[in-house]
Amino acid sequence: MSIPETMRAVEIGEPGPAEVLRMTDRPMPVPKPGEVLVRVTAAGVNRADIMQRQGSYPPPPGASDIPGLELSGTVAAVGADAGNLALGDEVCALVSGGGYAEFCVAPAPQCLPLPPSVTLRDAAALPEAYCTVWTNVFERGRLAGGETLLVQGGSSGVGTAAIQLARALGARVLATAGSAAKCAACEALGAERAINYHEEDFAVAVRKATGGHGADVILDLVGGPYLQRNLDCLAVEGRLVLIAVMGGVRGEVNLAALMSRRQTLTGSTLRSRPVAAKAAICDELRARVWPRFADGALRPVVQATYPLAAAADAHRVMEASTHVGKLLLLP
Repeated sequence: MSIPETMRAVEIGEPGPAEVLRMTDRPMPVPKPGEVLVRVTAAGVNRADIMQRQGSYPPPPGASDIPGLELSGTVAAVGADAGNLALGDEVCALVSGGGYAEFCVAPAPQCLPLPPSVTLRDAAALPEAYCTVWTNVFERGRLAGGETLLVQGGSSGVGTAAIQLARALGARVLATAGSAAKCAACEALGAERAINYHEEDFAVAVRKATGGHGADVILDLVGGPYLQRNLDCLAVEGRLVLIAVMGGVRGEVNLAALMSRRQTLTGSTLRSRPVAAKAAICDELRARVWPRFADGALRPVVQATYPLAAAADAHRVMEASTHVGKLLLLP
């Protein structure tokens, strides 16, 4: 595979609105030991990219300043000690930055084969969402078959993955979304009940849907404003898992109620974890999640694709929250 000396990429000129994203030429990255160079077929767009563009989520030390946390493509070069990966392999990968480009370096342990029946393009929609869901819902939240999961923001990329995977592994799923169309999309993916948070109090609706039991696990992207209401509809021994704070970083909690109901409040981020930790999550996906794409229980949910040069348009759509599932950039 011929590798040029430079590549086209999207960079953030300065913190600000979508217009600060601009195309540029960058030197071709070179894989270090344990890494591979991937010719990018598609790159996923995530809320974290918007936060980075706005200046509130800088890349971790050593990571590329180019946005983009997940991608799919073909291995174009292999560093030393890169395991079984070889030139020409088709992969999807979780990265700490650099996805909005024609080429991107990825740690070999964070590269996954394409799931059965998933195209190379659509595979870019999977790594960030499914790694996030697995480590938060199933590892931290300990969701088990027969329990009830509430997904806040069920029409998001993470939300659509959480609904499908929880159903595939035997849980009941409730979800919230901001319109009738988004609620219908959540139910089509497997949510037993989707709650339009503009029209209903989700805490009341969850208690009613569960016969007063409450949700055993809640996956929340909103943060502060939802904190106590989440706990109000969380079951005894329930687990509330925070993965974003789109609504704010502060909230008040009735600690006496939390203690008496023996509830757990936890949360995590993914981007700054070491390669070994991310590799362990990827290993779980390979063994326990990827096979479910073969039987149709799981599928990528891609709303739209954009040329790499139209990254600003993709960011505007995501910020407007009019989409369902994932948005992809195609170099």
